[in-house]
Amino acid sequence: MNTYNDYIKQIEERKGQGLNPQPIDGAELLSEIIEQIKDVNNVYREDSLNFFIYNVLPGTTSAAGVKATFLKEIILGEAIVEEISPSFAFEQLSHMKGGPSIGVLLDLALGNDVSIAKEAAKVLKTQVFLYEADTNRIEQAFKKGNKIAKELLESYAKAEFFTTLPEVDKEIEVVTFIAGVGDISTDLLSPGGDAHSRSDRELHGQCIFEHNKAQQNELLALQKQHPDKRVMLIAEKGTMGVGSSRMSGVNNVALWTGIKSSPYVPFINIAPIIAGTNGISPIFLTTVGVTGGIGLDLKNWVKKVDAEGNTVRDEDGEVILEEVYSVETGTVLTINTKEKKLYNGNQELIDISAALTPQKVEFIKAGGSYAIVFGKKLQTFASKVLGIPVTPVFASSKEISHEGQGLTAVEKIFNKNAVGTTPGKVLHAGSDVRVEVNIVGSQDTTGLMTSQELEMMAAKIISPIVDGAYQSGCHTASVWDNKSKANIPRLMKFMNDFGLITARDPEHTYKPMTDVIHKVLNDITVDDWAIIIGGDSHTRMSKGVAFGADSGTVALALATGEASMPIPESVKVTFKGEMKPYMDFRDVVHATQQQMLTQFGGDNVFQGKIIEVHIGTLTADQAFTFTDWTAEMKAKASICISEDATLIESLEISKGRIQIMIDKGMDNKLQVLKGLIDIADKRIAEIKSGEKLALTPDANAKYAAEVIIDLDIIDEPMIADPDVNNEDVSKRYTHDTIRPLSFYGGTKKVDLGFVGSCMVHKGDMKILAQMLKNIDEQQGKVEFKAPLVVAPPTYNIVDELKAEGDWDILQKYSGFEFDDNDPKSTARTGYENILYLERPGCNLCMGNQEKAEPGDTVMATSTRLFQGRVVKDSGEKKGESLLSSTPVVVLSTILGRTPTIEEYVAAVDGINLTKFKPSHKLLVK
Repeated sequence: MNTYNDYIKQIEERKGQGLNPQPIDGAELLSEIIEQIKDVNNVYREDSLNFFIYNVLPGTTSAAGVKATFLKEIILGEAIVEEISPSFAFEQLSHMKGGPSIGVLLDLALGNDVSIAKEAAKVLKTQVFLYEADTNRIEQAFKKGNKIAKELLESYAKAEFFTTLPEVDKEIEVVTFIAGVGDISTDLLSPGGDAHSRSDRELHGQCIFEHNKAQQNELLALQKQHPDKRVMLIAEKGTMGVGSSRMSGVNNVALWTGIKSSPYVPFINIAPIIAGTNGISPIFLTTVGVTGGIGLDLKNWVKKVDAEGNTVRDEDGEVILEEVYSVETGTVLTINTKEKKLYNGNQELIDISAALTPQKVEFIKAGGSYAIVFGKKLQTFASKVLGIPVTPVFASSKEISHEGQGLTAVEKIFNKNAVGTTPGKVLHAGSDVRVEVNIVGSQDTTGLMTSQELEMMAAKIISPIVDGAYQSGCHTASVWDNKSKANIPRLMKFMNDFGLITARDPEHTYKPMTDVIHKVLNDITVDDWAIIIGGDSHTRMSKGVAFGADSGTVALALATGEASMPIPESVKVTFKGEMKPYMDFRDVVHATQQQMLTQFGGDNVFQGKIIEVHIGTLTADQAFTFTDWTAEMKAKASICISEDATLIESLEISKGRIQIMIDKGMDNKLQVLKGLIDIADKRIAEIKSGEKLALTPDANAKYAAEVIIDLDIIDEPMIADPDVNNEDVSKRYTHDTIRPLSFYGGTKKVDLGFVGSCMVHKGDMKILAQMLKNIDEQQGKVEFKAPLVVAPPTYNIVDELKAEGDWDILQKYSGFEFDDNDPKSTARTGYENILYLERPGCNLCMGNQEKAEPGDTVMATSTRLFQGRVVKDSGEKKGESLLSSTPVVVLSTILGRTPTIEEYVAAVDGINLTKFKPSHKLLVK
């Protein structure tokens, strides 16, 4: 009874944390529990019954297999449990969501006992998570004349698993709860520092609002006052869920405010209602749909205009907002799902039809988008076997086609990869499309949740449609602590068995690789017509079009090889002029955001759109700096338009890096990596022969907006500033405040510098090495007045720097260098004024392991400036993370302050910064 005793000890430990018993996913423990249930005199029998009925995870967990088998024994009369009748056993099976439960139900439905077969069929008609092995059994039985099999197929063809569900309530009463003012990042809902606990949903739920117990208690009190209403979480004067998709954020909101998904599955809630003045961040909104939730764009604050319709600004030039209607905490509102309006009593406030499209209403009715995706596949299968046309049941996909209008680059990609659309019909933006996915990425702090999602949807192996998929280890690379040691090997084994290329080999055949996931995905994307889905908001490739997604959407892509979404509108970005020789391309990236906001009067025309950037002459590594930042621009995704020769060069670079992975022994039995090289070779041959040139839009494509970036006016480094002391709280931590270096007057104290994250490439490491060498030659030594933390994105970069001599320079001036044979086991809590050479990975940018000291002003190359992400506030001072180019970061740590423009220009003289000249070719078809 060791396993059960260990579980009881764990339960006691969790009681001390105010937690319930952890859900059971292991076969050994559940088998022991079943033996105790069978023993009617067992002292643990009552608890064991409760654990068996109410605390076992469904799907393909090993515990689910044991549970399904025992329920089958009860149904067949082979085991007698007074508290679990055969009918209750069937009910339990109906809540197990596929996997072993489907196998058991098919055994019973296709068996010889007619009454049992009918009961099993009744349950099977409600199930949608059937895979090929399951549908093959039904098809074969049907062909042999089995009546139950025919009955099942007829039910599936009618989609009764959906049509028999209750309709969505006409009116949903909600009570508002303002979670914050301004943009709310997913770090508020699911802090990065708690990433280790995401797969333990109850434990992770305690971290919502960054562990702010007072705010949590306020929410509980509101629920107590309004027990008959749903709580709607709101980002007042901002956008909800910026920064990442983060399924754990939606899970936390659902755990506190949603609906229990099943009485027999613990701590899995669905259908949260979330809102923002400026709506929901696009990738976070997708995650809300996964759970059958509702995401509202409130538009309750609007720009003030004068009598002539001009926007009114304050003395600082900031747009003045006026409140249209109040949503202060405690306001009772009504969502009318039929009229698609939001009401306060009888007063109509706003049209919310965008949140209640026919497809989204189906998600709500079905309890999430997965059920619809699998249901459609099941209906198509059944109709095909029966030889009948598919009955229109689900909302028809919207197909928008404008005769004579050309296609943007993303429209071309979606048309190429679309499945189930009207044959021959050309689709434009706004069309709802199911697309095949080429590349999938899973990262290590969301990967455990992805593995759980795969188990719950009963998936066992990666879809053959997917060209390649990768599981990273970068988000837990900084500190190999006990949490990582417990979670990451388990994750790697699951994903490796599932068919992914994994950063760590479960058998330790090759050396662990902690390369930043986005960099690896950028390398293994070897087709500019590819669609990429990744479990991180920075899944923004410089080839193809990539979408950051929640852990569930990643699981769906891995299991089915498909994703569903509307074709987004695009904003075209082109360049004119010439870069100053002392500027870095990172400055162009920031200036793009600044110039766009200026050109459109402060409106972010990138939000929710594809940024089609005509970058032309930059290879994949350098172009990635732009596409990566588009997450901070609030774009849905981005796409690079390259010249033919540039694309070929990028593909050759990718081939070399994939070959290194093969040489390390990372390829799997399916030889996925070799297959990617073959795809790259084919694509290169197509370009060279002229058969299929690099992807470009049509000359007569239509865009939501067009932005022209003037390189001539970018005359000093540009810094993204969190503006932590802005009197208007809603304007803090937005990524929209872009300031020139001169704003700081060469006097702002810098406490720590960070060069790393997905925003840097090999060129940045060489810039760092050359700057240190120059300072040494000019001053006789290199002395840091602030710590400088350096984390190269990949091991390839480290190896290349070693071969070229640059790593020797970095080693010479470093006070710490990572050792893969003895990685740090605890996070650093203090810094000296030295150079730290850290292991490749996310490091400070992720903020889940290492952080700057509270209250520090950090100058960083990374992507996130949200409150508490890289640096927390201290009692005396707000922590702030300013984002800039590598040379600005390095010089700031040497000086201990922001440099003047004169100091900066002198420091980069003679250094090969990332150059960019716009293409002189017209990058259209």
